[in-house]
Amino acid sequence: MSQTTNAWRFHKTGGPDVLQFENIPLAAPAANEARIRHTAIGVNYIDTYHRTGLYPLPLPSGIGIEGAGVVEAIGDAVTEVNVGDRVAYSGGPLAGYAQARNIPSRQLIKIPEGVNDQHVAAGFLRALTVEYLFNRSFPLKGGETVVFHAAAGGVGLIACQWAKAIGVTLIGTAGTDDKCALALAHGATHCINYRTQNFVEEVKKITGGKGVPVVYDSVGKDTFPASLDCISPFGYFVSFGNASGPITDFNLGALGPKGSIYATRQTLMTYIADRTRYEQMAANVFGLMKSGKLDLAPRQTYSLADAPQAHRDLEARKTVGGMVLVV
Repeated sequence: MSQTTNAWRFHKTGGPDVLQFENIPLAAPAANEARIRHTAIGVNYIDTYHRTGLYPLPLPSGIGIEGAGVVEAIGDAVTEVNVGDRVAYSGGPLAGYAQARNIPSRQLIKIPEGVNDQHVAAGFLRALTVEYLFNRSFPLKGGETVVFHAAAGGVGLIACQWAKAIGVTLIGTAGTDDKCALALAHGATHCINYRTQNFVEEVKKITGGKGVPVVYDSVGKDTFPASLDCISPFGYFVSFGNASGPITDFNLGALGPKGSIYATRQTLMTYIADRTRYEQMAANVFGLMKSGKLDLAPRQTYSLADAPQAHRDLEARKTVGGMVLVV
């Protein structure tokens, strides 16, 4: 049956103040859709890209691509979930900042017993991101030394834990000594304060001048092109975000003289478009969570009504680790 729900939407792009809390109709789930009532909603940096227009969208638009909750109703032909299932999703469609929503059922993954809803909402997208970075973009076998920028961020703290779990030496970077300490506490082997140290020089010292086979970079403008100087011949520059601004002047010809290195821009949505791969990735994440090797507990919690403030804090770099809106 139809009902209404309170949800954050925006009718123009801009700062957090463009977000409007509206009561909107919520139709009965269509075929291949399920309705979930959220218990927790993830806040991710990509949400700010949608809100500002960096990633353009048709307007007006909902916002939020990650959450956890309980299935309330299902439409025809739904096979992935049943009413009453605890579920999580990542990757959209955008409408996550809401009490309840309809979503294609193929996006939903059942949450296993022993895994907390808020933990999943705080870190499912980020953990899936680390899963593809470490298992698919540049597959790590253990024993490698890698550079991971923003090591104290939401993705970074998960990467630190994951690297430790699989025997990878992770050289992190962060903007304060406190954030470096946090990254080290989560499993990073080294952490470089890029505001007080030259991270290229430090990476070269740590690696005996060899560099690393891969740099994982979600910072963008502030760490490029210096990141290329950390990479050993035939290594990889894996870009998966641009928190400091997009990389606008990419000189393809520079990759040759810097060691015939590879550069790639990755997105989670490409990986989870295939349902079988999505389920495999989720199983890998849940397996590490249940084993105790991966802690996704949110470090910041806001009410759903405080979503604009969550964005302000995120963009001001006042946050570390995962963030959730609680319904």
